[in-house]
Amino acid sequence: MFFHKKEPIHAVNIDTAHPRFAQLLLEQFGGATGELTAALQYWVQSFHCENAPIRDMLQDIAIEEFGHLEMVGKLIEAHTKNVDQTEVYKSTLFAVRGVGPHLLDSQGSAWTASYVNEGGDVVRDLRANIGAEAGARQTYEALIKLAPDEGTKKTLVHLLSREISHTKMFMKALDSLGKLTDPMFGNIEPDNTVDIYYNLSSEAEASNEKLEINRRDPWNSEPDFKYIANPTVSHSY
Repeated sequence: MFFHKKEPIHAVNIDTAHPRFAQLLLEQFGGATGELTAALQYWVQSFHCENAPIRDMLQDIAIEEFGHLEMVGKLIEAHTKNVDQTEVYKSTLFAVRGVGPHLLDSQGSAWTASYVNEGGDVVRDLRANIGAEAGARQTYEALIKLAPDEGTKKTLVHLLSREISHTKMFMKALDSLGKLTDPMFGNIEPDNTVDIYYNLSSEAEASNEKLEINRRDPWNSEPDFKYIANPTVSHSY
C-alpha cells in the first residue's frame, strides 16, 4: 500500500523559469541514470532479496527515489509553465511533447526498461547499485554546473547528496555480508587463473603514452596477483 503526500520530500523552488534547462533535467527523469530507473531497479531487486533487513533497505530507498522523481518532475514543470510559450518552445522537445516532464532523456530518447539493472543475487545487485548511484551523482554534478538559478541549484545539490547517502548504505549492506571488498560470490569455484594479471600492453604503446614499462601496482602485484609479463597462448597456468 502506498500513500502520496502532496508536499515533496524536499522543497522545490526556482527563481526564474529556464525552458532550455528543463530539457537537460529530463536526463534525471526519463534517462538511463534518472530517478525512475533507480526507483524501479531497487524495488524489483527487493523481491529477489531473502535478507529481510537488506530487502527493507532496498524498498525504503526505492520509495525515496520515487520522491526524487517527483522533485525532478516539479522542477521541469516549474521551468516550463507560466512562461511565454515562445520561450518554452525554443526547446524543440517541448514544442513536440508539450510542457512538463516526459519519459524521455535530454536528447528525446524514450525511457526503456533495459536501463534497469537487476540480476537476482543480492551481492551482484548491491554492487550494481553503487555504480548506478555514481552515474546519477555524475549527472547531477553536470546539471549543477549549468543550473540557471540558486533555487534549482539547491534542489539539485540535495539530490546529489542523497546519491552519496545511498552509496554508503549499499556499501554498508555489502560489508554486513562480508562482500564489500571480497570479489568472490556465488556457488562456483574459480579456476587457477583467478589470481593472474596479464600484461597486455606493448612497450611501444606504453612509450607513446609516457607510461612506466611493466609498472607494478596493487592490482598487478603480490600477494593478490601473479604478474605474467609476456603472456602467450602456449602457456599453461
